[in-house]
Amino acid sequence: MSRRSRLIYSPDYATYYFHDEHPFNQKRLLLTYDLMKAFGLLAEGDVLPPRPATDEELALIHDRRYIETVRAQGHSTTELPLSASFGLGTEDVPCFPQMHEAASLIVGGTLEAVNLVMNGEADHAFNPAGGLHHAFRGRASGFCVYNDCSVAIAYLRKYYDARVLYVDTDAHHGDGVQWSFYDDPNVLTISLHETGKFLFPGTGNLTERGDGQGYGFSVNIPLDAFTEDESYLEVYHQLVPKVARGFRPDVIVTQNGCDAHAYDPLTHLSCTTRIYQEIPRLAHQLAHELCGGRWIAVGGGGYDIWRVVPRAWTLLWSEMSDQPLGDVPLPEEWIRQWQDRSPLALPAHLLDDHTPFPPIPRRREITEKNRMTLERALSFAPIG
Repeated sequence: MSRRSRLIYSPDYATYYFHDEHPFNQKRLLLTYDLMKAFGLLAEGDVLPPRPATDEELALIHDRRYIETVRAQGHSTTELPLSASFGLGTEDVPCFPQMHEAASLIVGGTLEAVNLVMNGEADHAFNPAGGLHHAFRGRASGFCVYNDCSVAIAYLRKYYDARVLYVDTDAHHGDGVQWSFYDDPNVLTISLHETGKFLFPGTGNLTERGDGQGYGFSVNIPLDAFTEDESYLEVYHQLVPKVARGFRPDVIVTQNGCDAHAYDPLTHLSCTTRIYQEIPRLAHQLAHELCGGRWIAVGGGGYDIWRVVPRAWTLLWSEMSDQPLGDVPLPEEWIRQWQDRSPLALPAHLLDDHTPFPPIPRRREITEKNRMTLERALSFAPIG
């Protein structure tokens, strides 16, 4: 069994907290961590704590005035005059105490994962609190105060001179990361997401291909609403290996939002936990094939915190740590621990094979539309 994988985790991640009614609920991290432990997937030395990112590290992506405003707002009991202009104090990103400290800890967790992998202390590292891919240089957006994905990629470019493949499988387009590196031919961003016609952030069109020297290094697959496992995985398996092999990265960074699941309350895709077994499996294979195993994974979206997120990210860690799990029952101790606190019946198995989902009437049409989208994306992607 390989122990060349590390999980970056701390209960302090829970301080990134908007309010009780907000869909971004960090209780999902504790549920996930407890499920990993219940499965016996965490050995001594596997789990390392995060550390806060410095202002200098945050400034690799974020404007210093923005950083100063986030810090000041987190220490104020009233909304500061500049906060609204920076996207703070909105319905999506309400202000909360110690906002800078909580957000910079998440970024620092992802940077810890970067250094572990790039310094050869681990082949793979996973920061489940990361994946805050919507924040921009000077603006919060989509539940994200700082963009740990973008900061990590900028850090990889500056300190390791690495060619970075970024693969984002969140149901929402990875807009903040895409625009941060839109003209950089050394960063290739791939985003598979629900079409932005009816879903935030409304971007991620096929025509968003990069600019200048980076033209062709931004690849988007806007999937039709109600896409199911078969179509999703067909696109993923036909796109990602071709693009990755054409690009030849030094390191792979994956954003592993799990809001494409049929249970997710904020999106309109219709996948099951099967895709969360397949997505990391391919990333793992490509990391060893193309870049010496160097793979950094972060979390992302996922708003059914009881039935989906713990299973999806446990599947990711089981793959990353070479402890594969099949369609096994969830540990009774985990169900006993959490069922009384859950407003929903917890699933009995790791995979959804035992759960009937309603048929999608437009299945054939959706599948064909996704194939056409894939064909168009491959026609201008750098696939060698």
